[in-house]
Amino acid sequence: MNPGARGVPGGTVPPVRIGVVGATGLVGGEMLRILEERAFPVAELRAYASARSEGRKLPFAGGEVTCEVLRPGCFDGLDIVVVDVDDPLALEWVPVATAAGARVVDNSAAYRMDPDVPLVVAEVNPEDLADLPKGVASCPNCTTMVLVAALAPLHRAAGLKRMVVSTYQSVSGAGQPGMRELEEQWTKGAGEWEALRRAGAGGPLPAGQVWSKPIAGNVIPLAGSVKEAGYTSEEWKLVHETRKILHDDSIAVTATCVRVPVFVGHAMTANLEFGRPVSRAEAVELLSSAPGVVLVDGGDGAPTPLEGAGIDPVLVGRLREDPSRPGCLDLWVTGDNLRKGAALNAVQMAEVMIA
Repeated sequence: MNPGARGVPGGTVPPVRIGVVGATGLVGGEMLRILEERAFPVAELRAYASARSEGRKLPFAGGEVTCEVLRPGCFDGLDIVVVDVDDPLALEWVPVATAAGARVVDNSAAYRMDPDVPLVVAEVNPEDLADLPKGVASCPNCTTMVLVAALAPLHRAAGLKRMVVSTYQSVSGAGQPGMRELEEQWTKGAGEWEALRRAGAGGPLPAGQVWSKPIAGNVIPLAGSVKEAGYTSEEWKLVHETRKILHDDSIAVTATCVRVPVFVGHAMTANLEFGRPVSRAEAVELLSSAPGVVLVDGGDGAPTPLEGAGIDPVLVGRLREDPSRPGCLDLWVTGDNLRKGAALNAVQMAEVMIA
């Protein structure tokens, strides 16, 4: 598909040929919308999906792009390939894309901790994209990305030493099946949920397809699969990815990741300890000018995931000095996990690559 050469506002970047792998998923669909919204200079767009979506037409830039399947030679001639599929597929097809001469933005977890692959939040460390030894750059996990946008200006100023974080992650983090499961469970109605409540006093709860316990009307303090030391994959991602993005392996991080009955938008609380005391006033000044961040410091100062849904920046509120530990801060961060947490950052990374 060739929607015509479209330049970035105020830019002179020549149009590029770009492919989106996983184009029919939640993040893939958001990615196509963002490419159009930001007037990404597209000379040609190819959309890749599973065999069941082959031939499906997706709207783009006033026209349509037809889904195709991954196959030998499918990336030939492309400049950039953005990948949003499961890790095994990414491990299989990312090398195919780089071998065809494309640079890859990978939104899976397959390459995030590879020392030769930069892990990038566009507003935090875009300079890392200057060196791509393997032709690949990775997007962080959506939870990490939302949080690190707020951490970066504070870390640069005072050196983050330790962070205690609890997350409240929406069901869209589990893709379309997660959203369907929450919707289907909500439709059971108050009467059925009341019966579950009564039966659940010490008894087993019915499992869904995505989670082992009901998510509607509930919170599940276990996001991801259980790994070493009883921490989940989501929790370890926060630990390791935060350190890599901020280029500081000494940062101590402990996390508890929780799945909540919210359709879109991840949120988290963080208690932060720095190399020197940081006052609330200094943090307000730093966060007020941080790229990709909006500090909500008026009114109740408590932004919600619903307020952050569908917008680019992450929202920071509940900014407080910790009375139990002078010099430490507490804050609340929320952002759209499909947009800034995934699709927007991938497009921003592609913009830096072509610039």
